[in-house]
Amino acid sequence: MKARIKFRKNGVMKFIGHLDIMRYFQKAIRRAQIPIAFTGGYSPHMIMSFANPLGVGLTSDGEYFDIELTEPIASKEAIRRLNEQMVEGMEVTGFVEIPDDKKSKGMTIVAGADYLSIVKKGVLPEGWQKHLEHFYAQDEIFILKTTKKSEKEVNLRPIIYDLHPQGEGIYMRVAAGSVQNLKPEPVLEAFLEYMNMLGEETDGIEFAHHRLETLANTGSEEYPDFVPLSALGTEII
Repeated sequence: MKARIKFRKNGVMKFIGHLDIMRYFQKAIRRAQIPIAFTGGYSPHMIMSFANPLGVGLTSDGEYFDIELTEPIASKEAIRRLNEQMVEGMEVTGFVEIPDDKKSKGMTIVAGADYLSIVKKGVLPEGWQKHLEHFYAQDEIFILKTTKKSEKEVNLRPIIYDLHPQGEGIYMRVAAGSVQNLKPEPVLEAFLEYMNMLGEETDGIEFAHHRLETLANTGSEEYPDFVPLSALGTEII
């Protein structure tokens, strides 16, 4: 049996990198006595894989990893046991059974992510909401992508699926996963540059980013139907 675990990462835990988060959950699973399966061989390790690791400095309500179980355990019981081992800033919110096939692996099916970005330094110009609407309405949004070997212009617009004001923040849905993986920073850097071109003052503005959800696409590329990864599993009774 395979299971998908959903968790939140907030507070000071946002400064903990992916490898340390993985080790943290390995210890928590042992202490919670979750019946996880191990690989064979001379150096067995837990069978677990994270869907789309979060960058350092970001918080999230929608992080996932998949594990393999040696025997069933009720979802509510697993969540209770794991949360007894959590530290401040970490909370397990979901534990569901998923299909036992490679196509259902979290790291394989991730196609999008929702973010909410809030200004943490500086002030956005008055009327920024209208500027954001016009910015997103463009057919093309180019940024300069720099690598060790070259620089090239990249059009972000096809992989920004939604972008609009949400309260005092900016909500966006962007591509995520192994094929395309867009982070919120370049989108907002392009937006600030867009406002600069309109004569607005944006120097010194910095954002804090929060991942709301990690998504799979159950539709097509042309007509996407995004759903949370947890929606593709069933509760274990």
